[in-house]
Amino acid sequence: MAEAELHIDLGALVANWRALSDRSAGEAGAVVKADAYGLGLAPVAQALAEAGARRFFVALAEEGAALRAALGAGPEIFVFGGHMAGDAGLIRDAALVPLLNSPEQMARHLEAAPGAPFGIQLDSGMNRLGMEPADWAAVKGRALDLGPRLVMSHLACADESGHPMNARQLATFRQMTDGIEAPRSLGATGGVLMDPAYHFDLTRPGIGVYGGLPFAEARPVVTLRLPVIQTRQVAVGESVGYGMAWIAQEPTRIATVSGGYGDGLIRAMAPRLSFHHAGTPCPVRGRISMDLIGVDVTALPEPPETLELLGAHQGVDDLAEAAGTIGYEILTSLANGRYARRYSGA
Repeated sequence: MAEAELHIDLGALVANWRALSDRSAGEAGAVVKADAYGLGLAPVAQALAEAGARRFFVALAEEGAALRAALGAGPEIFVFGGHMAGDAGLIRDAALVPLLNSPEQMARHLEAAPGAPFGIQLDSGMNRLGMEPADWAAVKGRALDLGPRLVMSHLACADESGHPMNARQLATFRQMTDGIEAPRSLGATGGVLMDPAYHFDLTRPGIGVYGGLPFAEARPVVTLRLPVIQTRQVAVGESVGYGMAWIAQEPTRIATVSGGYGDGLIRAMAPRLSFHHAGTPCPVRGRISMDLIGVDVTALPEPPETLELLGAHQGVDDLAEAAGTIGYEILTSLANGRYARRYSGA
C-alpha cells in the first residue's frame, strides 16, 4: 500500500442514523457540514438519503450547493449560517433554506430572494448564532406570516444530559416558540439521547451518525491504516524524531509510518497515542512530524506493512482523548489528509 487508506463504512453510518432516527419522537434529519465531518459529502449524503433522510443541514451556502448537486431535487437543505451577503444566487439556484439568524439577515433574505423559503434560528442561551428574544419578538409576526420551514435552536451542553443548562434552554425555547405552527427543532445527537421533550418535530443527528460520543452505542464508521515506509533497530540511548523527545531505554524496533500533522493527525497526541496491528498496541515514539511518525513495533513478530490508527481497537474519541480534544476535531481533521478514501456498505 503506497498511501494511507481511509475506509468509511457507509453501512455502519446508516445504521447509526437509523438508530438515532428510531429514538427521535419526530422526524430525524442529518447534519453533513464540513464535508460530512471529513468523510465525503456526496457519498455520505447519498447513503443517508437512500436510507430515508429527507432534511439535511450544512454550515454554508456553498456547502448547500455542493450537496444539492449530489442529491438532486427533493431533499430539503438547511444552511446554519443563514443568508450571508452574496448568497442569494446560490440560495435560489440550489433551492436552499437559510436559517436566518438576525433581523438583518431576514431583511436581506426578503429583499434579495423574495418568495424563497427560509427558516429561523433562535438563541436560547448559547450566545453563538440565532435571534435573541428581543430580536425574535420584533420580527416574529412577519416571519410566521411568511411560513418558515423550521424554527430551531441549539443546545450548548447536550453532551452532558444532566447539565442544568439543558433545562434552561428548553424552557427558553418553549417560551419563544410555544403556540407557533411552524415545525420546531432543538436537539442534535445529544438531544436525541435525552428526554423526548427535547425532540420536537425534527432532530438533527450529527456526530453520532459518524460513530462519535455522546452516542456510546454507535457502530464504528472509520478505519484508517497508514503504510510503513521503513523499519530500523534503535539502540539503548538513541533517540527518535525531532528534539530527542524519546530516548530508547532498551533495544527497540521502530517503524516509520507515512502520516503526520500534514494529514490532520494532531501533533499533541504523540505521548499518549498507539497504533494497532492485529490487536497489538504499538505506541508512538517521539514527536509526530508533518509527514512521518515513529512507532514502536518491537512486540510484533515481523515488521508490519501497515499500522492501524482508527478501527475496531481504537475510535475517534480515543484519539480525541490522547489529543485533549473532541471527536469532532479528529474526524474533520481527516478531511485535510492525503488519504485514499475507500467506501463500503453502501
